[in-house]
Amino acid sequence: MFQPSEALLAAIDASLGRLAARPRRLAVAFSGGRDSTMLAVHAAALAQRDVLELHLLHIHHGLQAIADLWQRQAHELAERLGVVCHSLRVEVTGSDADGTEAAARVARYRGLALLAEQAGVEHILLGHHRDDQAETVLLRLLRGSGPQGLAAMGDSMSRDGLTYLRPLLDVDRSVIDEVAERFERQTGWLCADDPTNAEDRYTRSALRERIVPELDRRWPSWRPILARHARLAAQTNAILEEVAEEDFGRLEPSEDGSGFSLARWRELSEARQAHVLRYWLEMHELRMPTERRLREWMRQLRGLHAMGHDRHMRVKHGQAWIVCIKGRVSLETPDSGI
Repeated sequence: MFQPSEALLAAIDASLGRLAARPRRLAVAFSGGRDSTMLAVHAAALAQRDVLELHLLHIHHGLQAIADLWQRQAHELAERLGVVCHSLRVEVTGSDADGTEAAARVARYRGLALLAEQAGVEHILLGHHRDDQAETVLLRLLRGSGPQGLAAMGDSMSRDGLTYLRPLLDVDRSVIDEVAERFERQTGWLCADDPTNAEDRYTRSALRERIVPELDRRWPSWRPILARHARLAAQTNAILEEVAEEDFGRLEPSEDGSGFSLARWRELSEARQAHVLRYWLEMHELRMPTERRLREWMRQLRGLHAMGHDRHMRVKHGQAWIVCIKGRVSLETPDSGI
């Protein structure tokens, strides 16, 4: 009989304990891989101990034929664990590897929001661990994402009215792998293995396959070091967020925060102009631009007529458009209906 890891149980327990009120119903975002399987198995053990209602939420991206099997396995594991599984197939569109990665992430969170509503849960556990955190910091460094980007992933976040928790963020992948191997030996269960994790046409996979092995050889402690940088950056970012929130409030923002006054933005210092733009993008859950791209946006915004009547601006950022019309800067997204 499989004995759950005390370390993983404690990590999940501590994550729930940091909430203002401990939920009686929660879910696990379950892909079928080792990370989410161990999260689901240990969350189920904790749910049984504390009499919690647990749900598994599985998103079928439709990108690979084997995804049908992963969906079936999600429901099979839920049955083994005595919990309910909800699954949904989503459509992912992307013109290249990086575009597909970003589009899959957007589709996944939209799908999770729909399944969470169906399950009646407000708290969702994610399987990100310390290796994921270190890789994210490194990727954002390479993209020049700035101080906000270096904060990488927090142990919790709010999105679409839901609270996402990352209880394994301080746990090494090697620890999870060791527990997963023991689980597979003792139960006969085989966790899903996504072949795209080894395809270096995807940015994160390329980092993992080409750069990480060299870092491991030369700097064995690079992961906890970058994870520490992320924690320190998050503390600094909390202060900067307060400043940005105050600045944004002075920009005559629209009720939903999707637009603001160009004239008021131009009254800020250059550093605060850049910072409030990053804050605005983060508010709408868009990834941070490179410094070069952000500076180009700022150059265009400063070059427009103060009231915006003479010239317009329209630039694409991911799945969204940043536009300026008649002195108002606004964001158009696929959900905005524009």
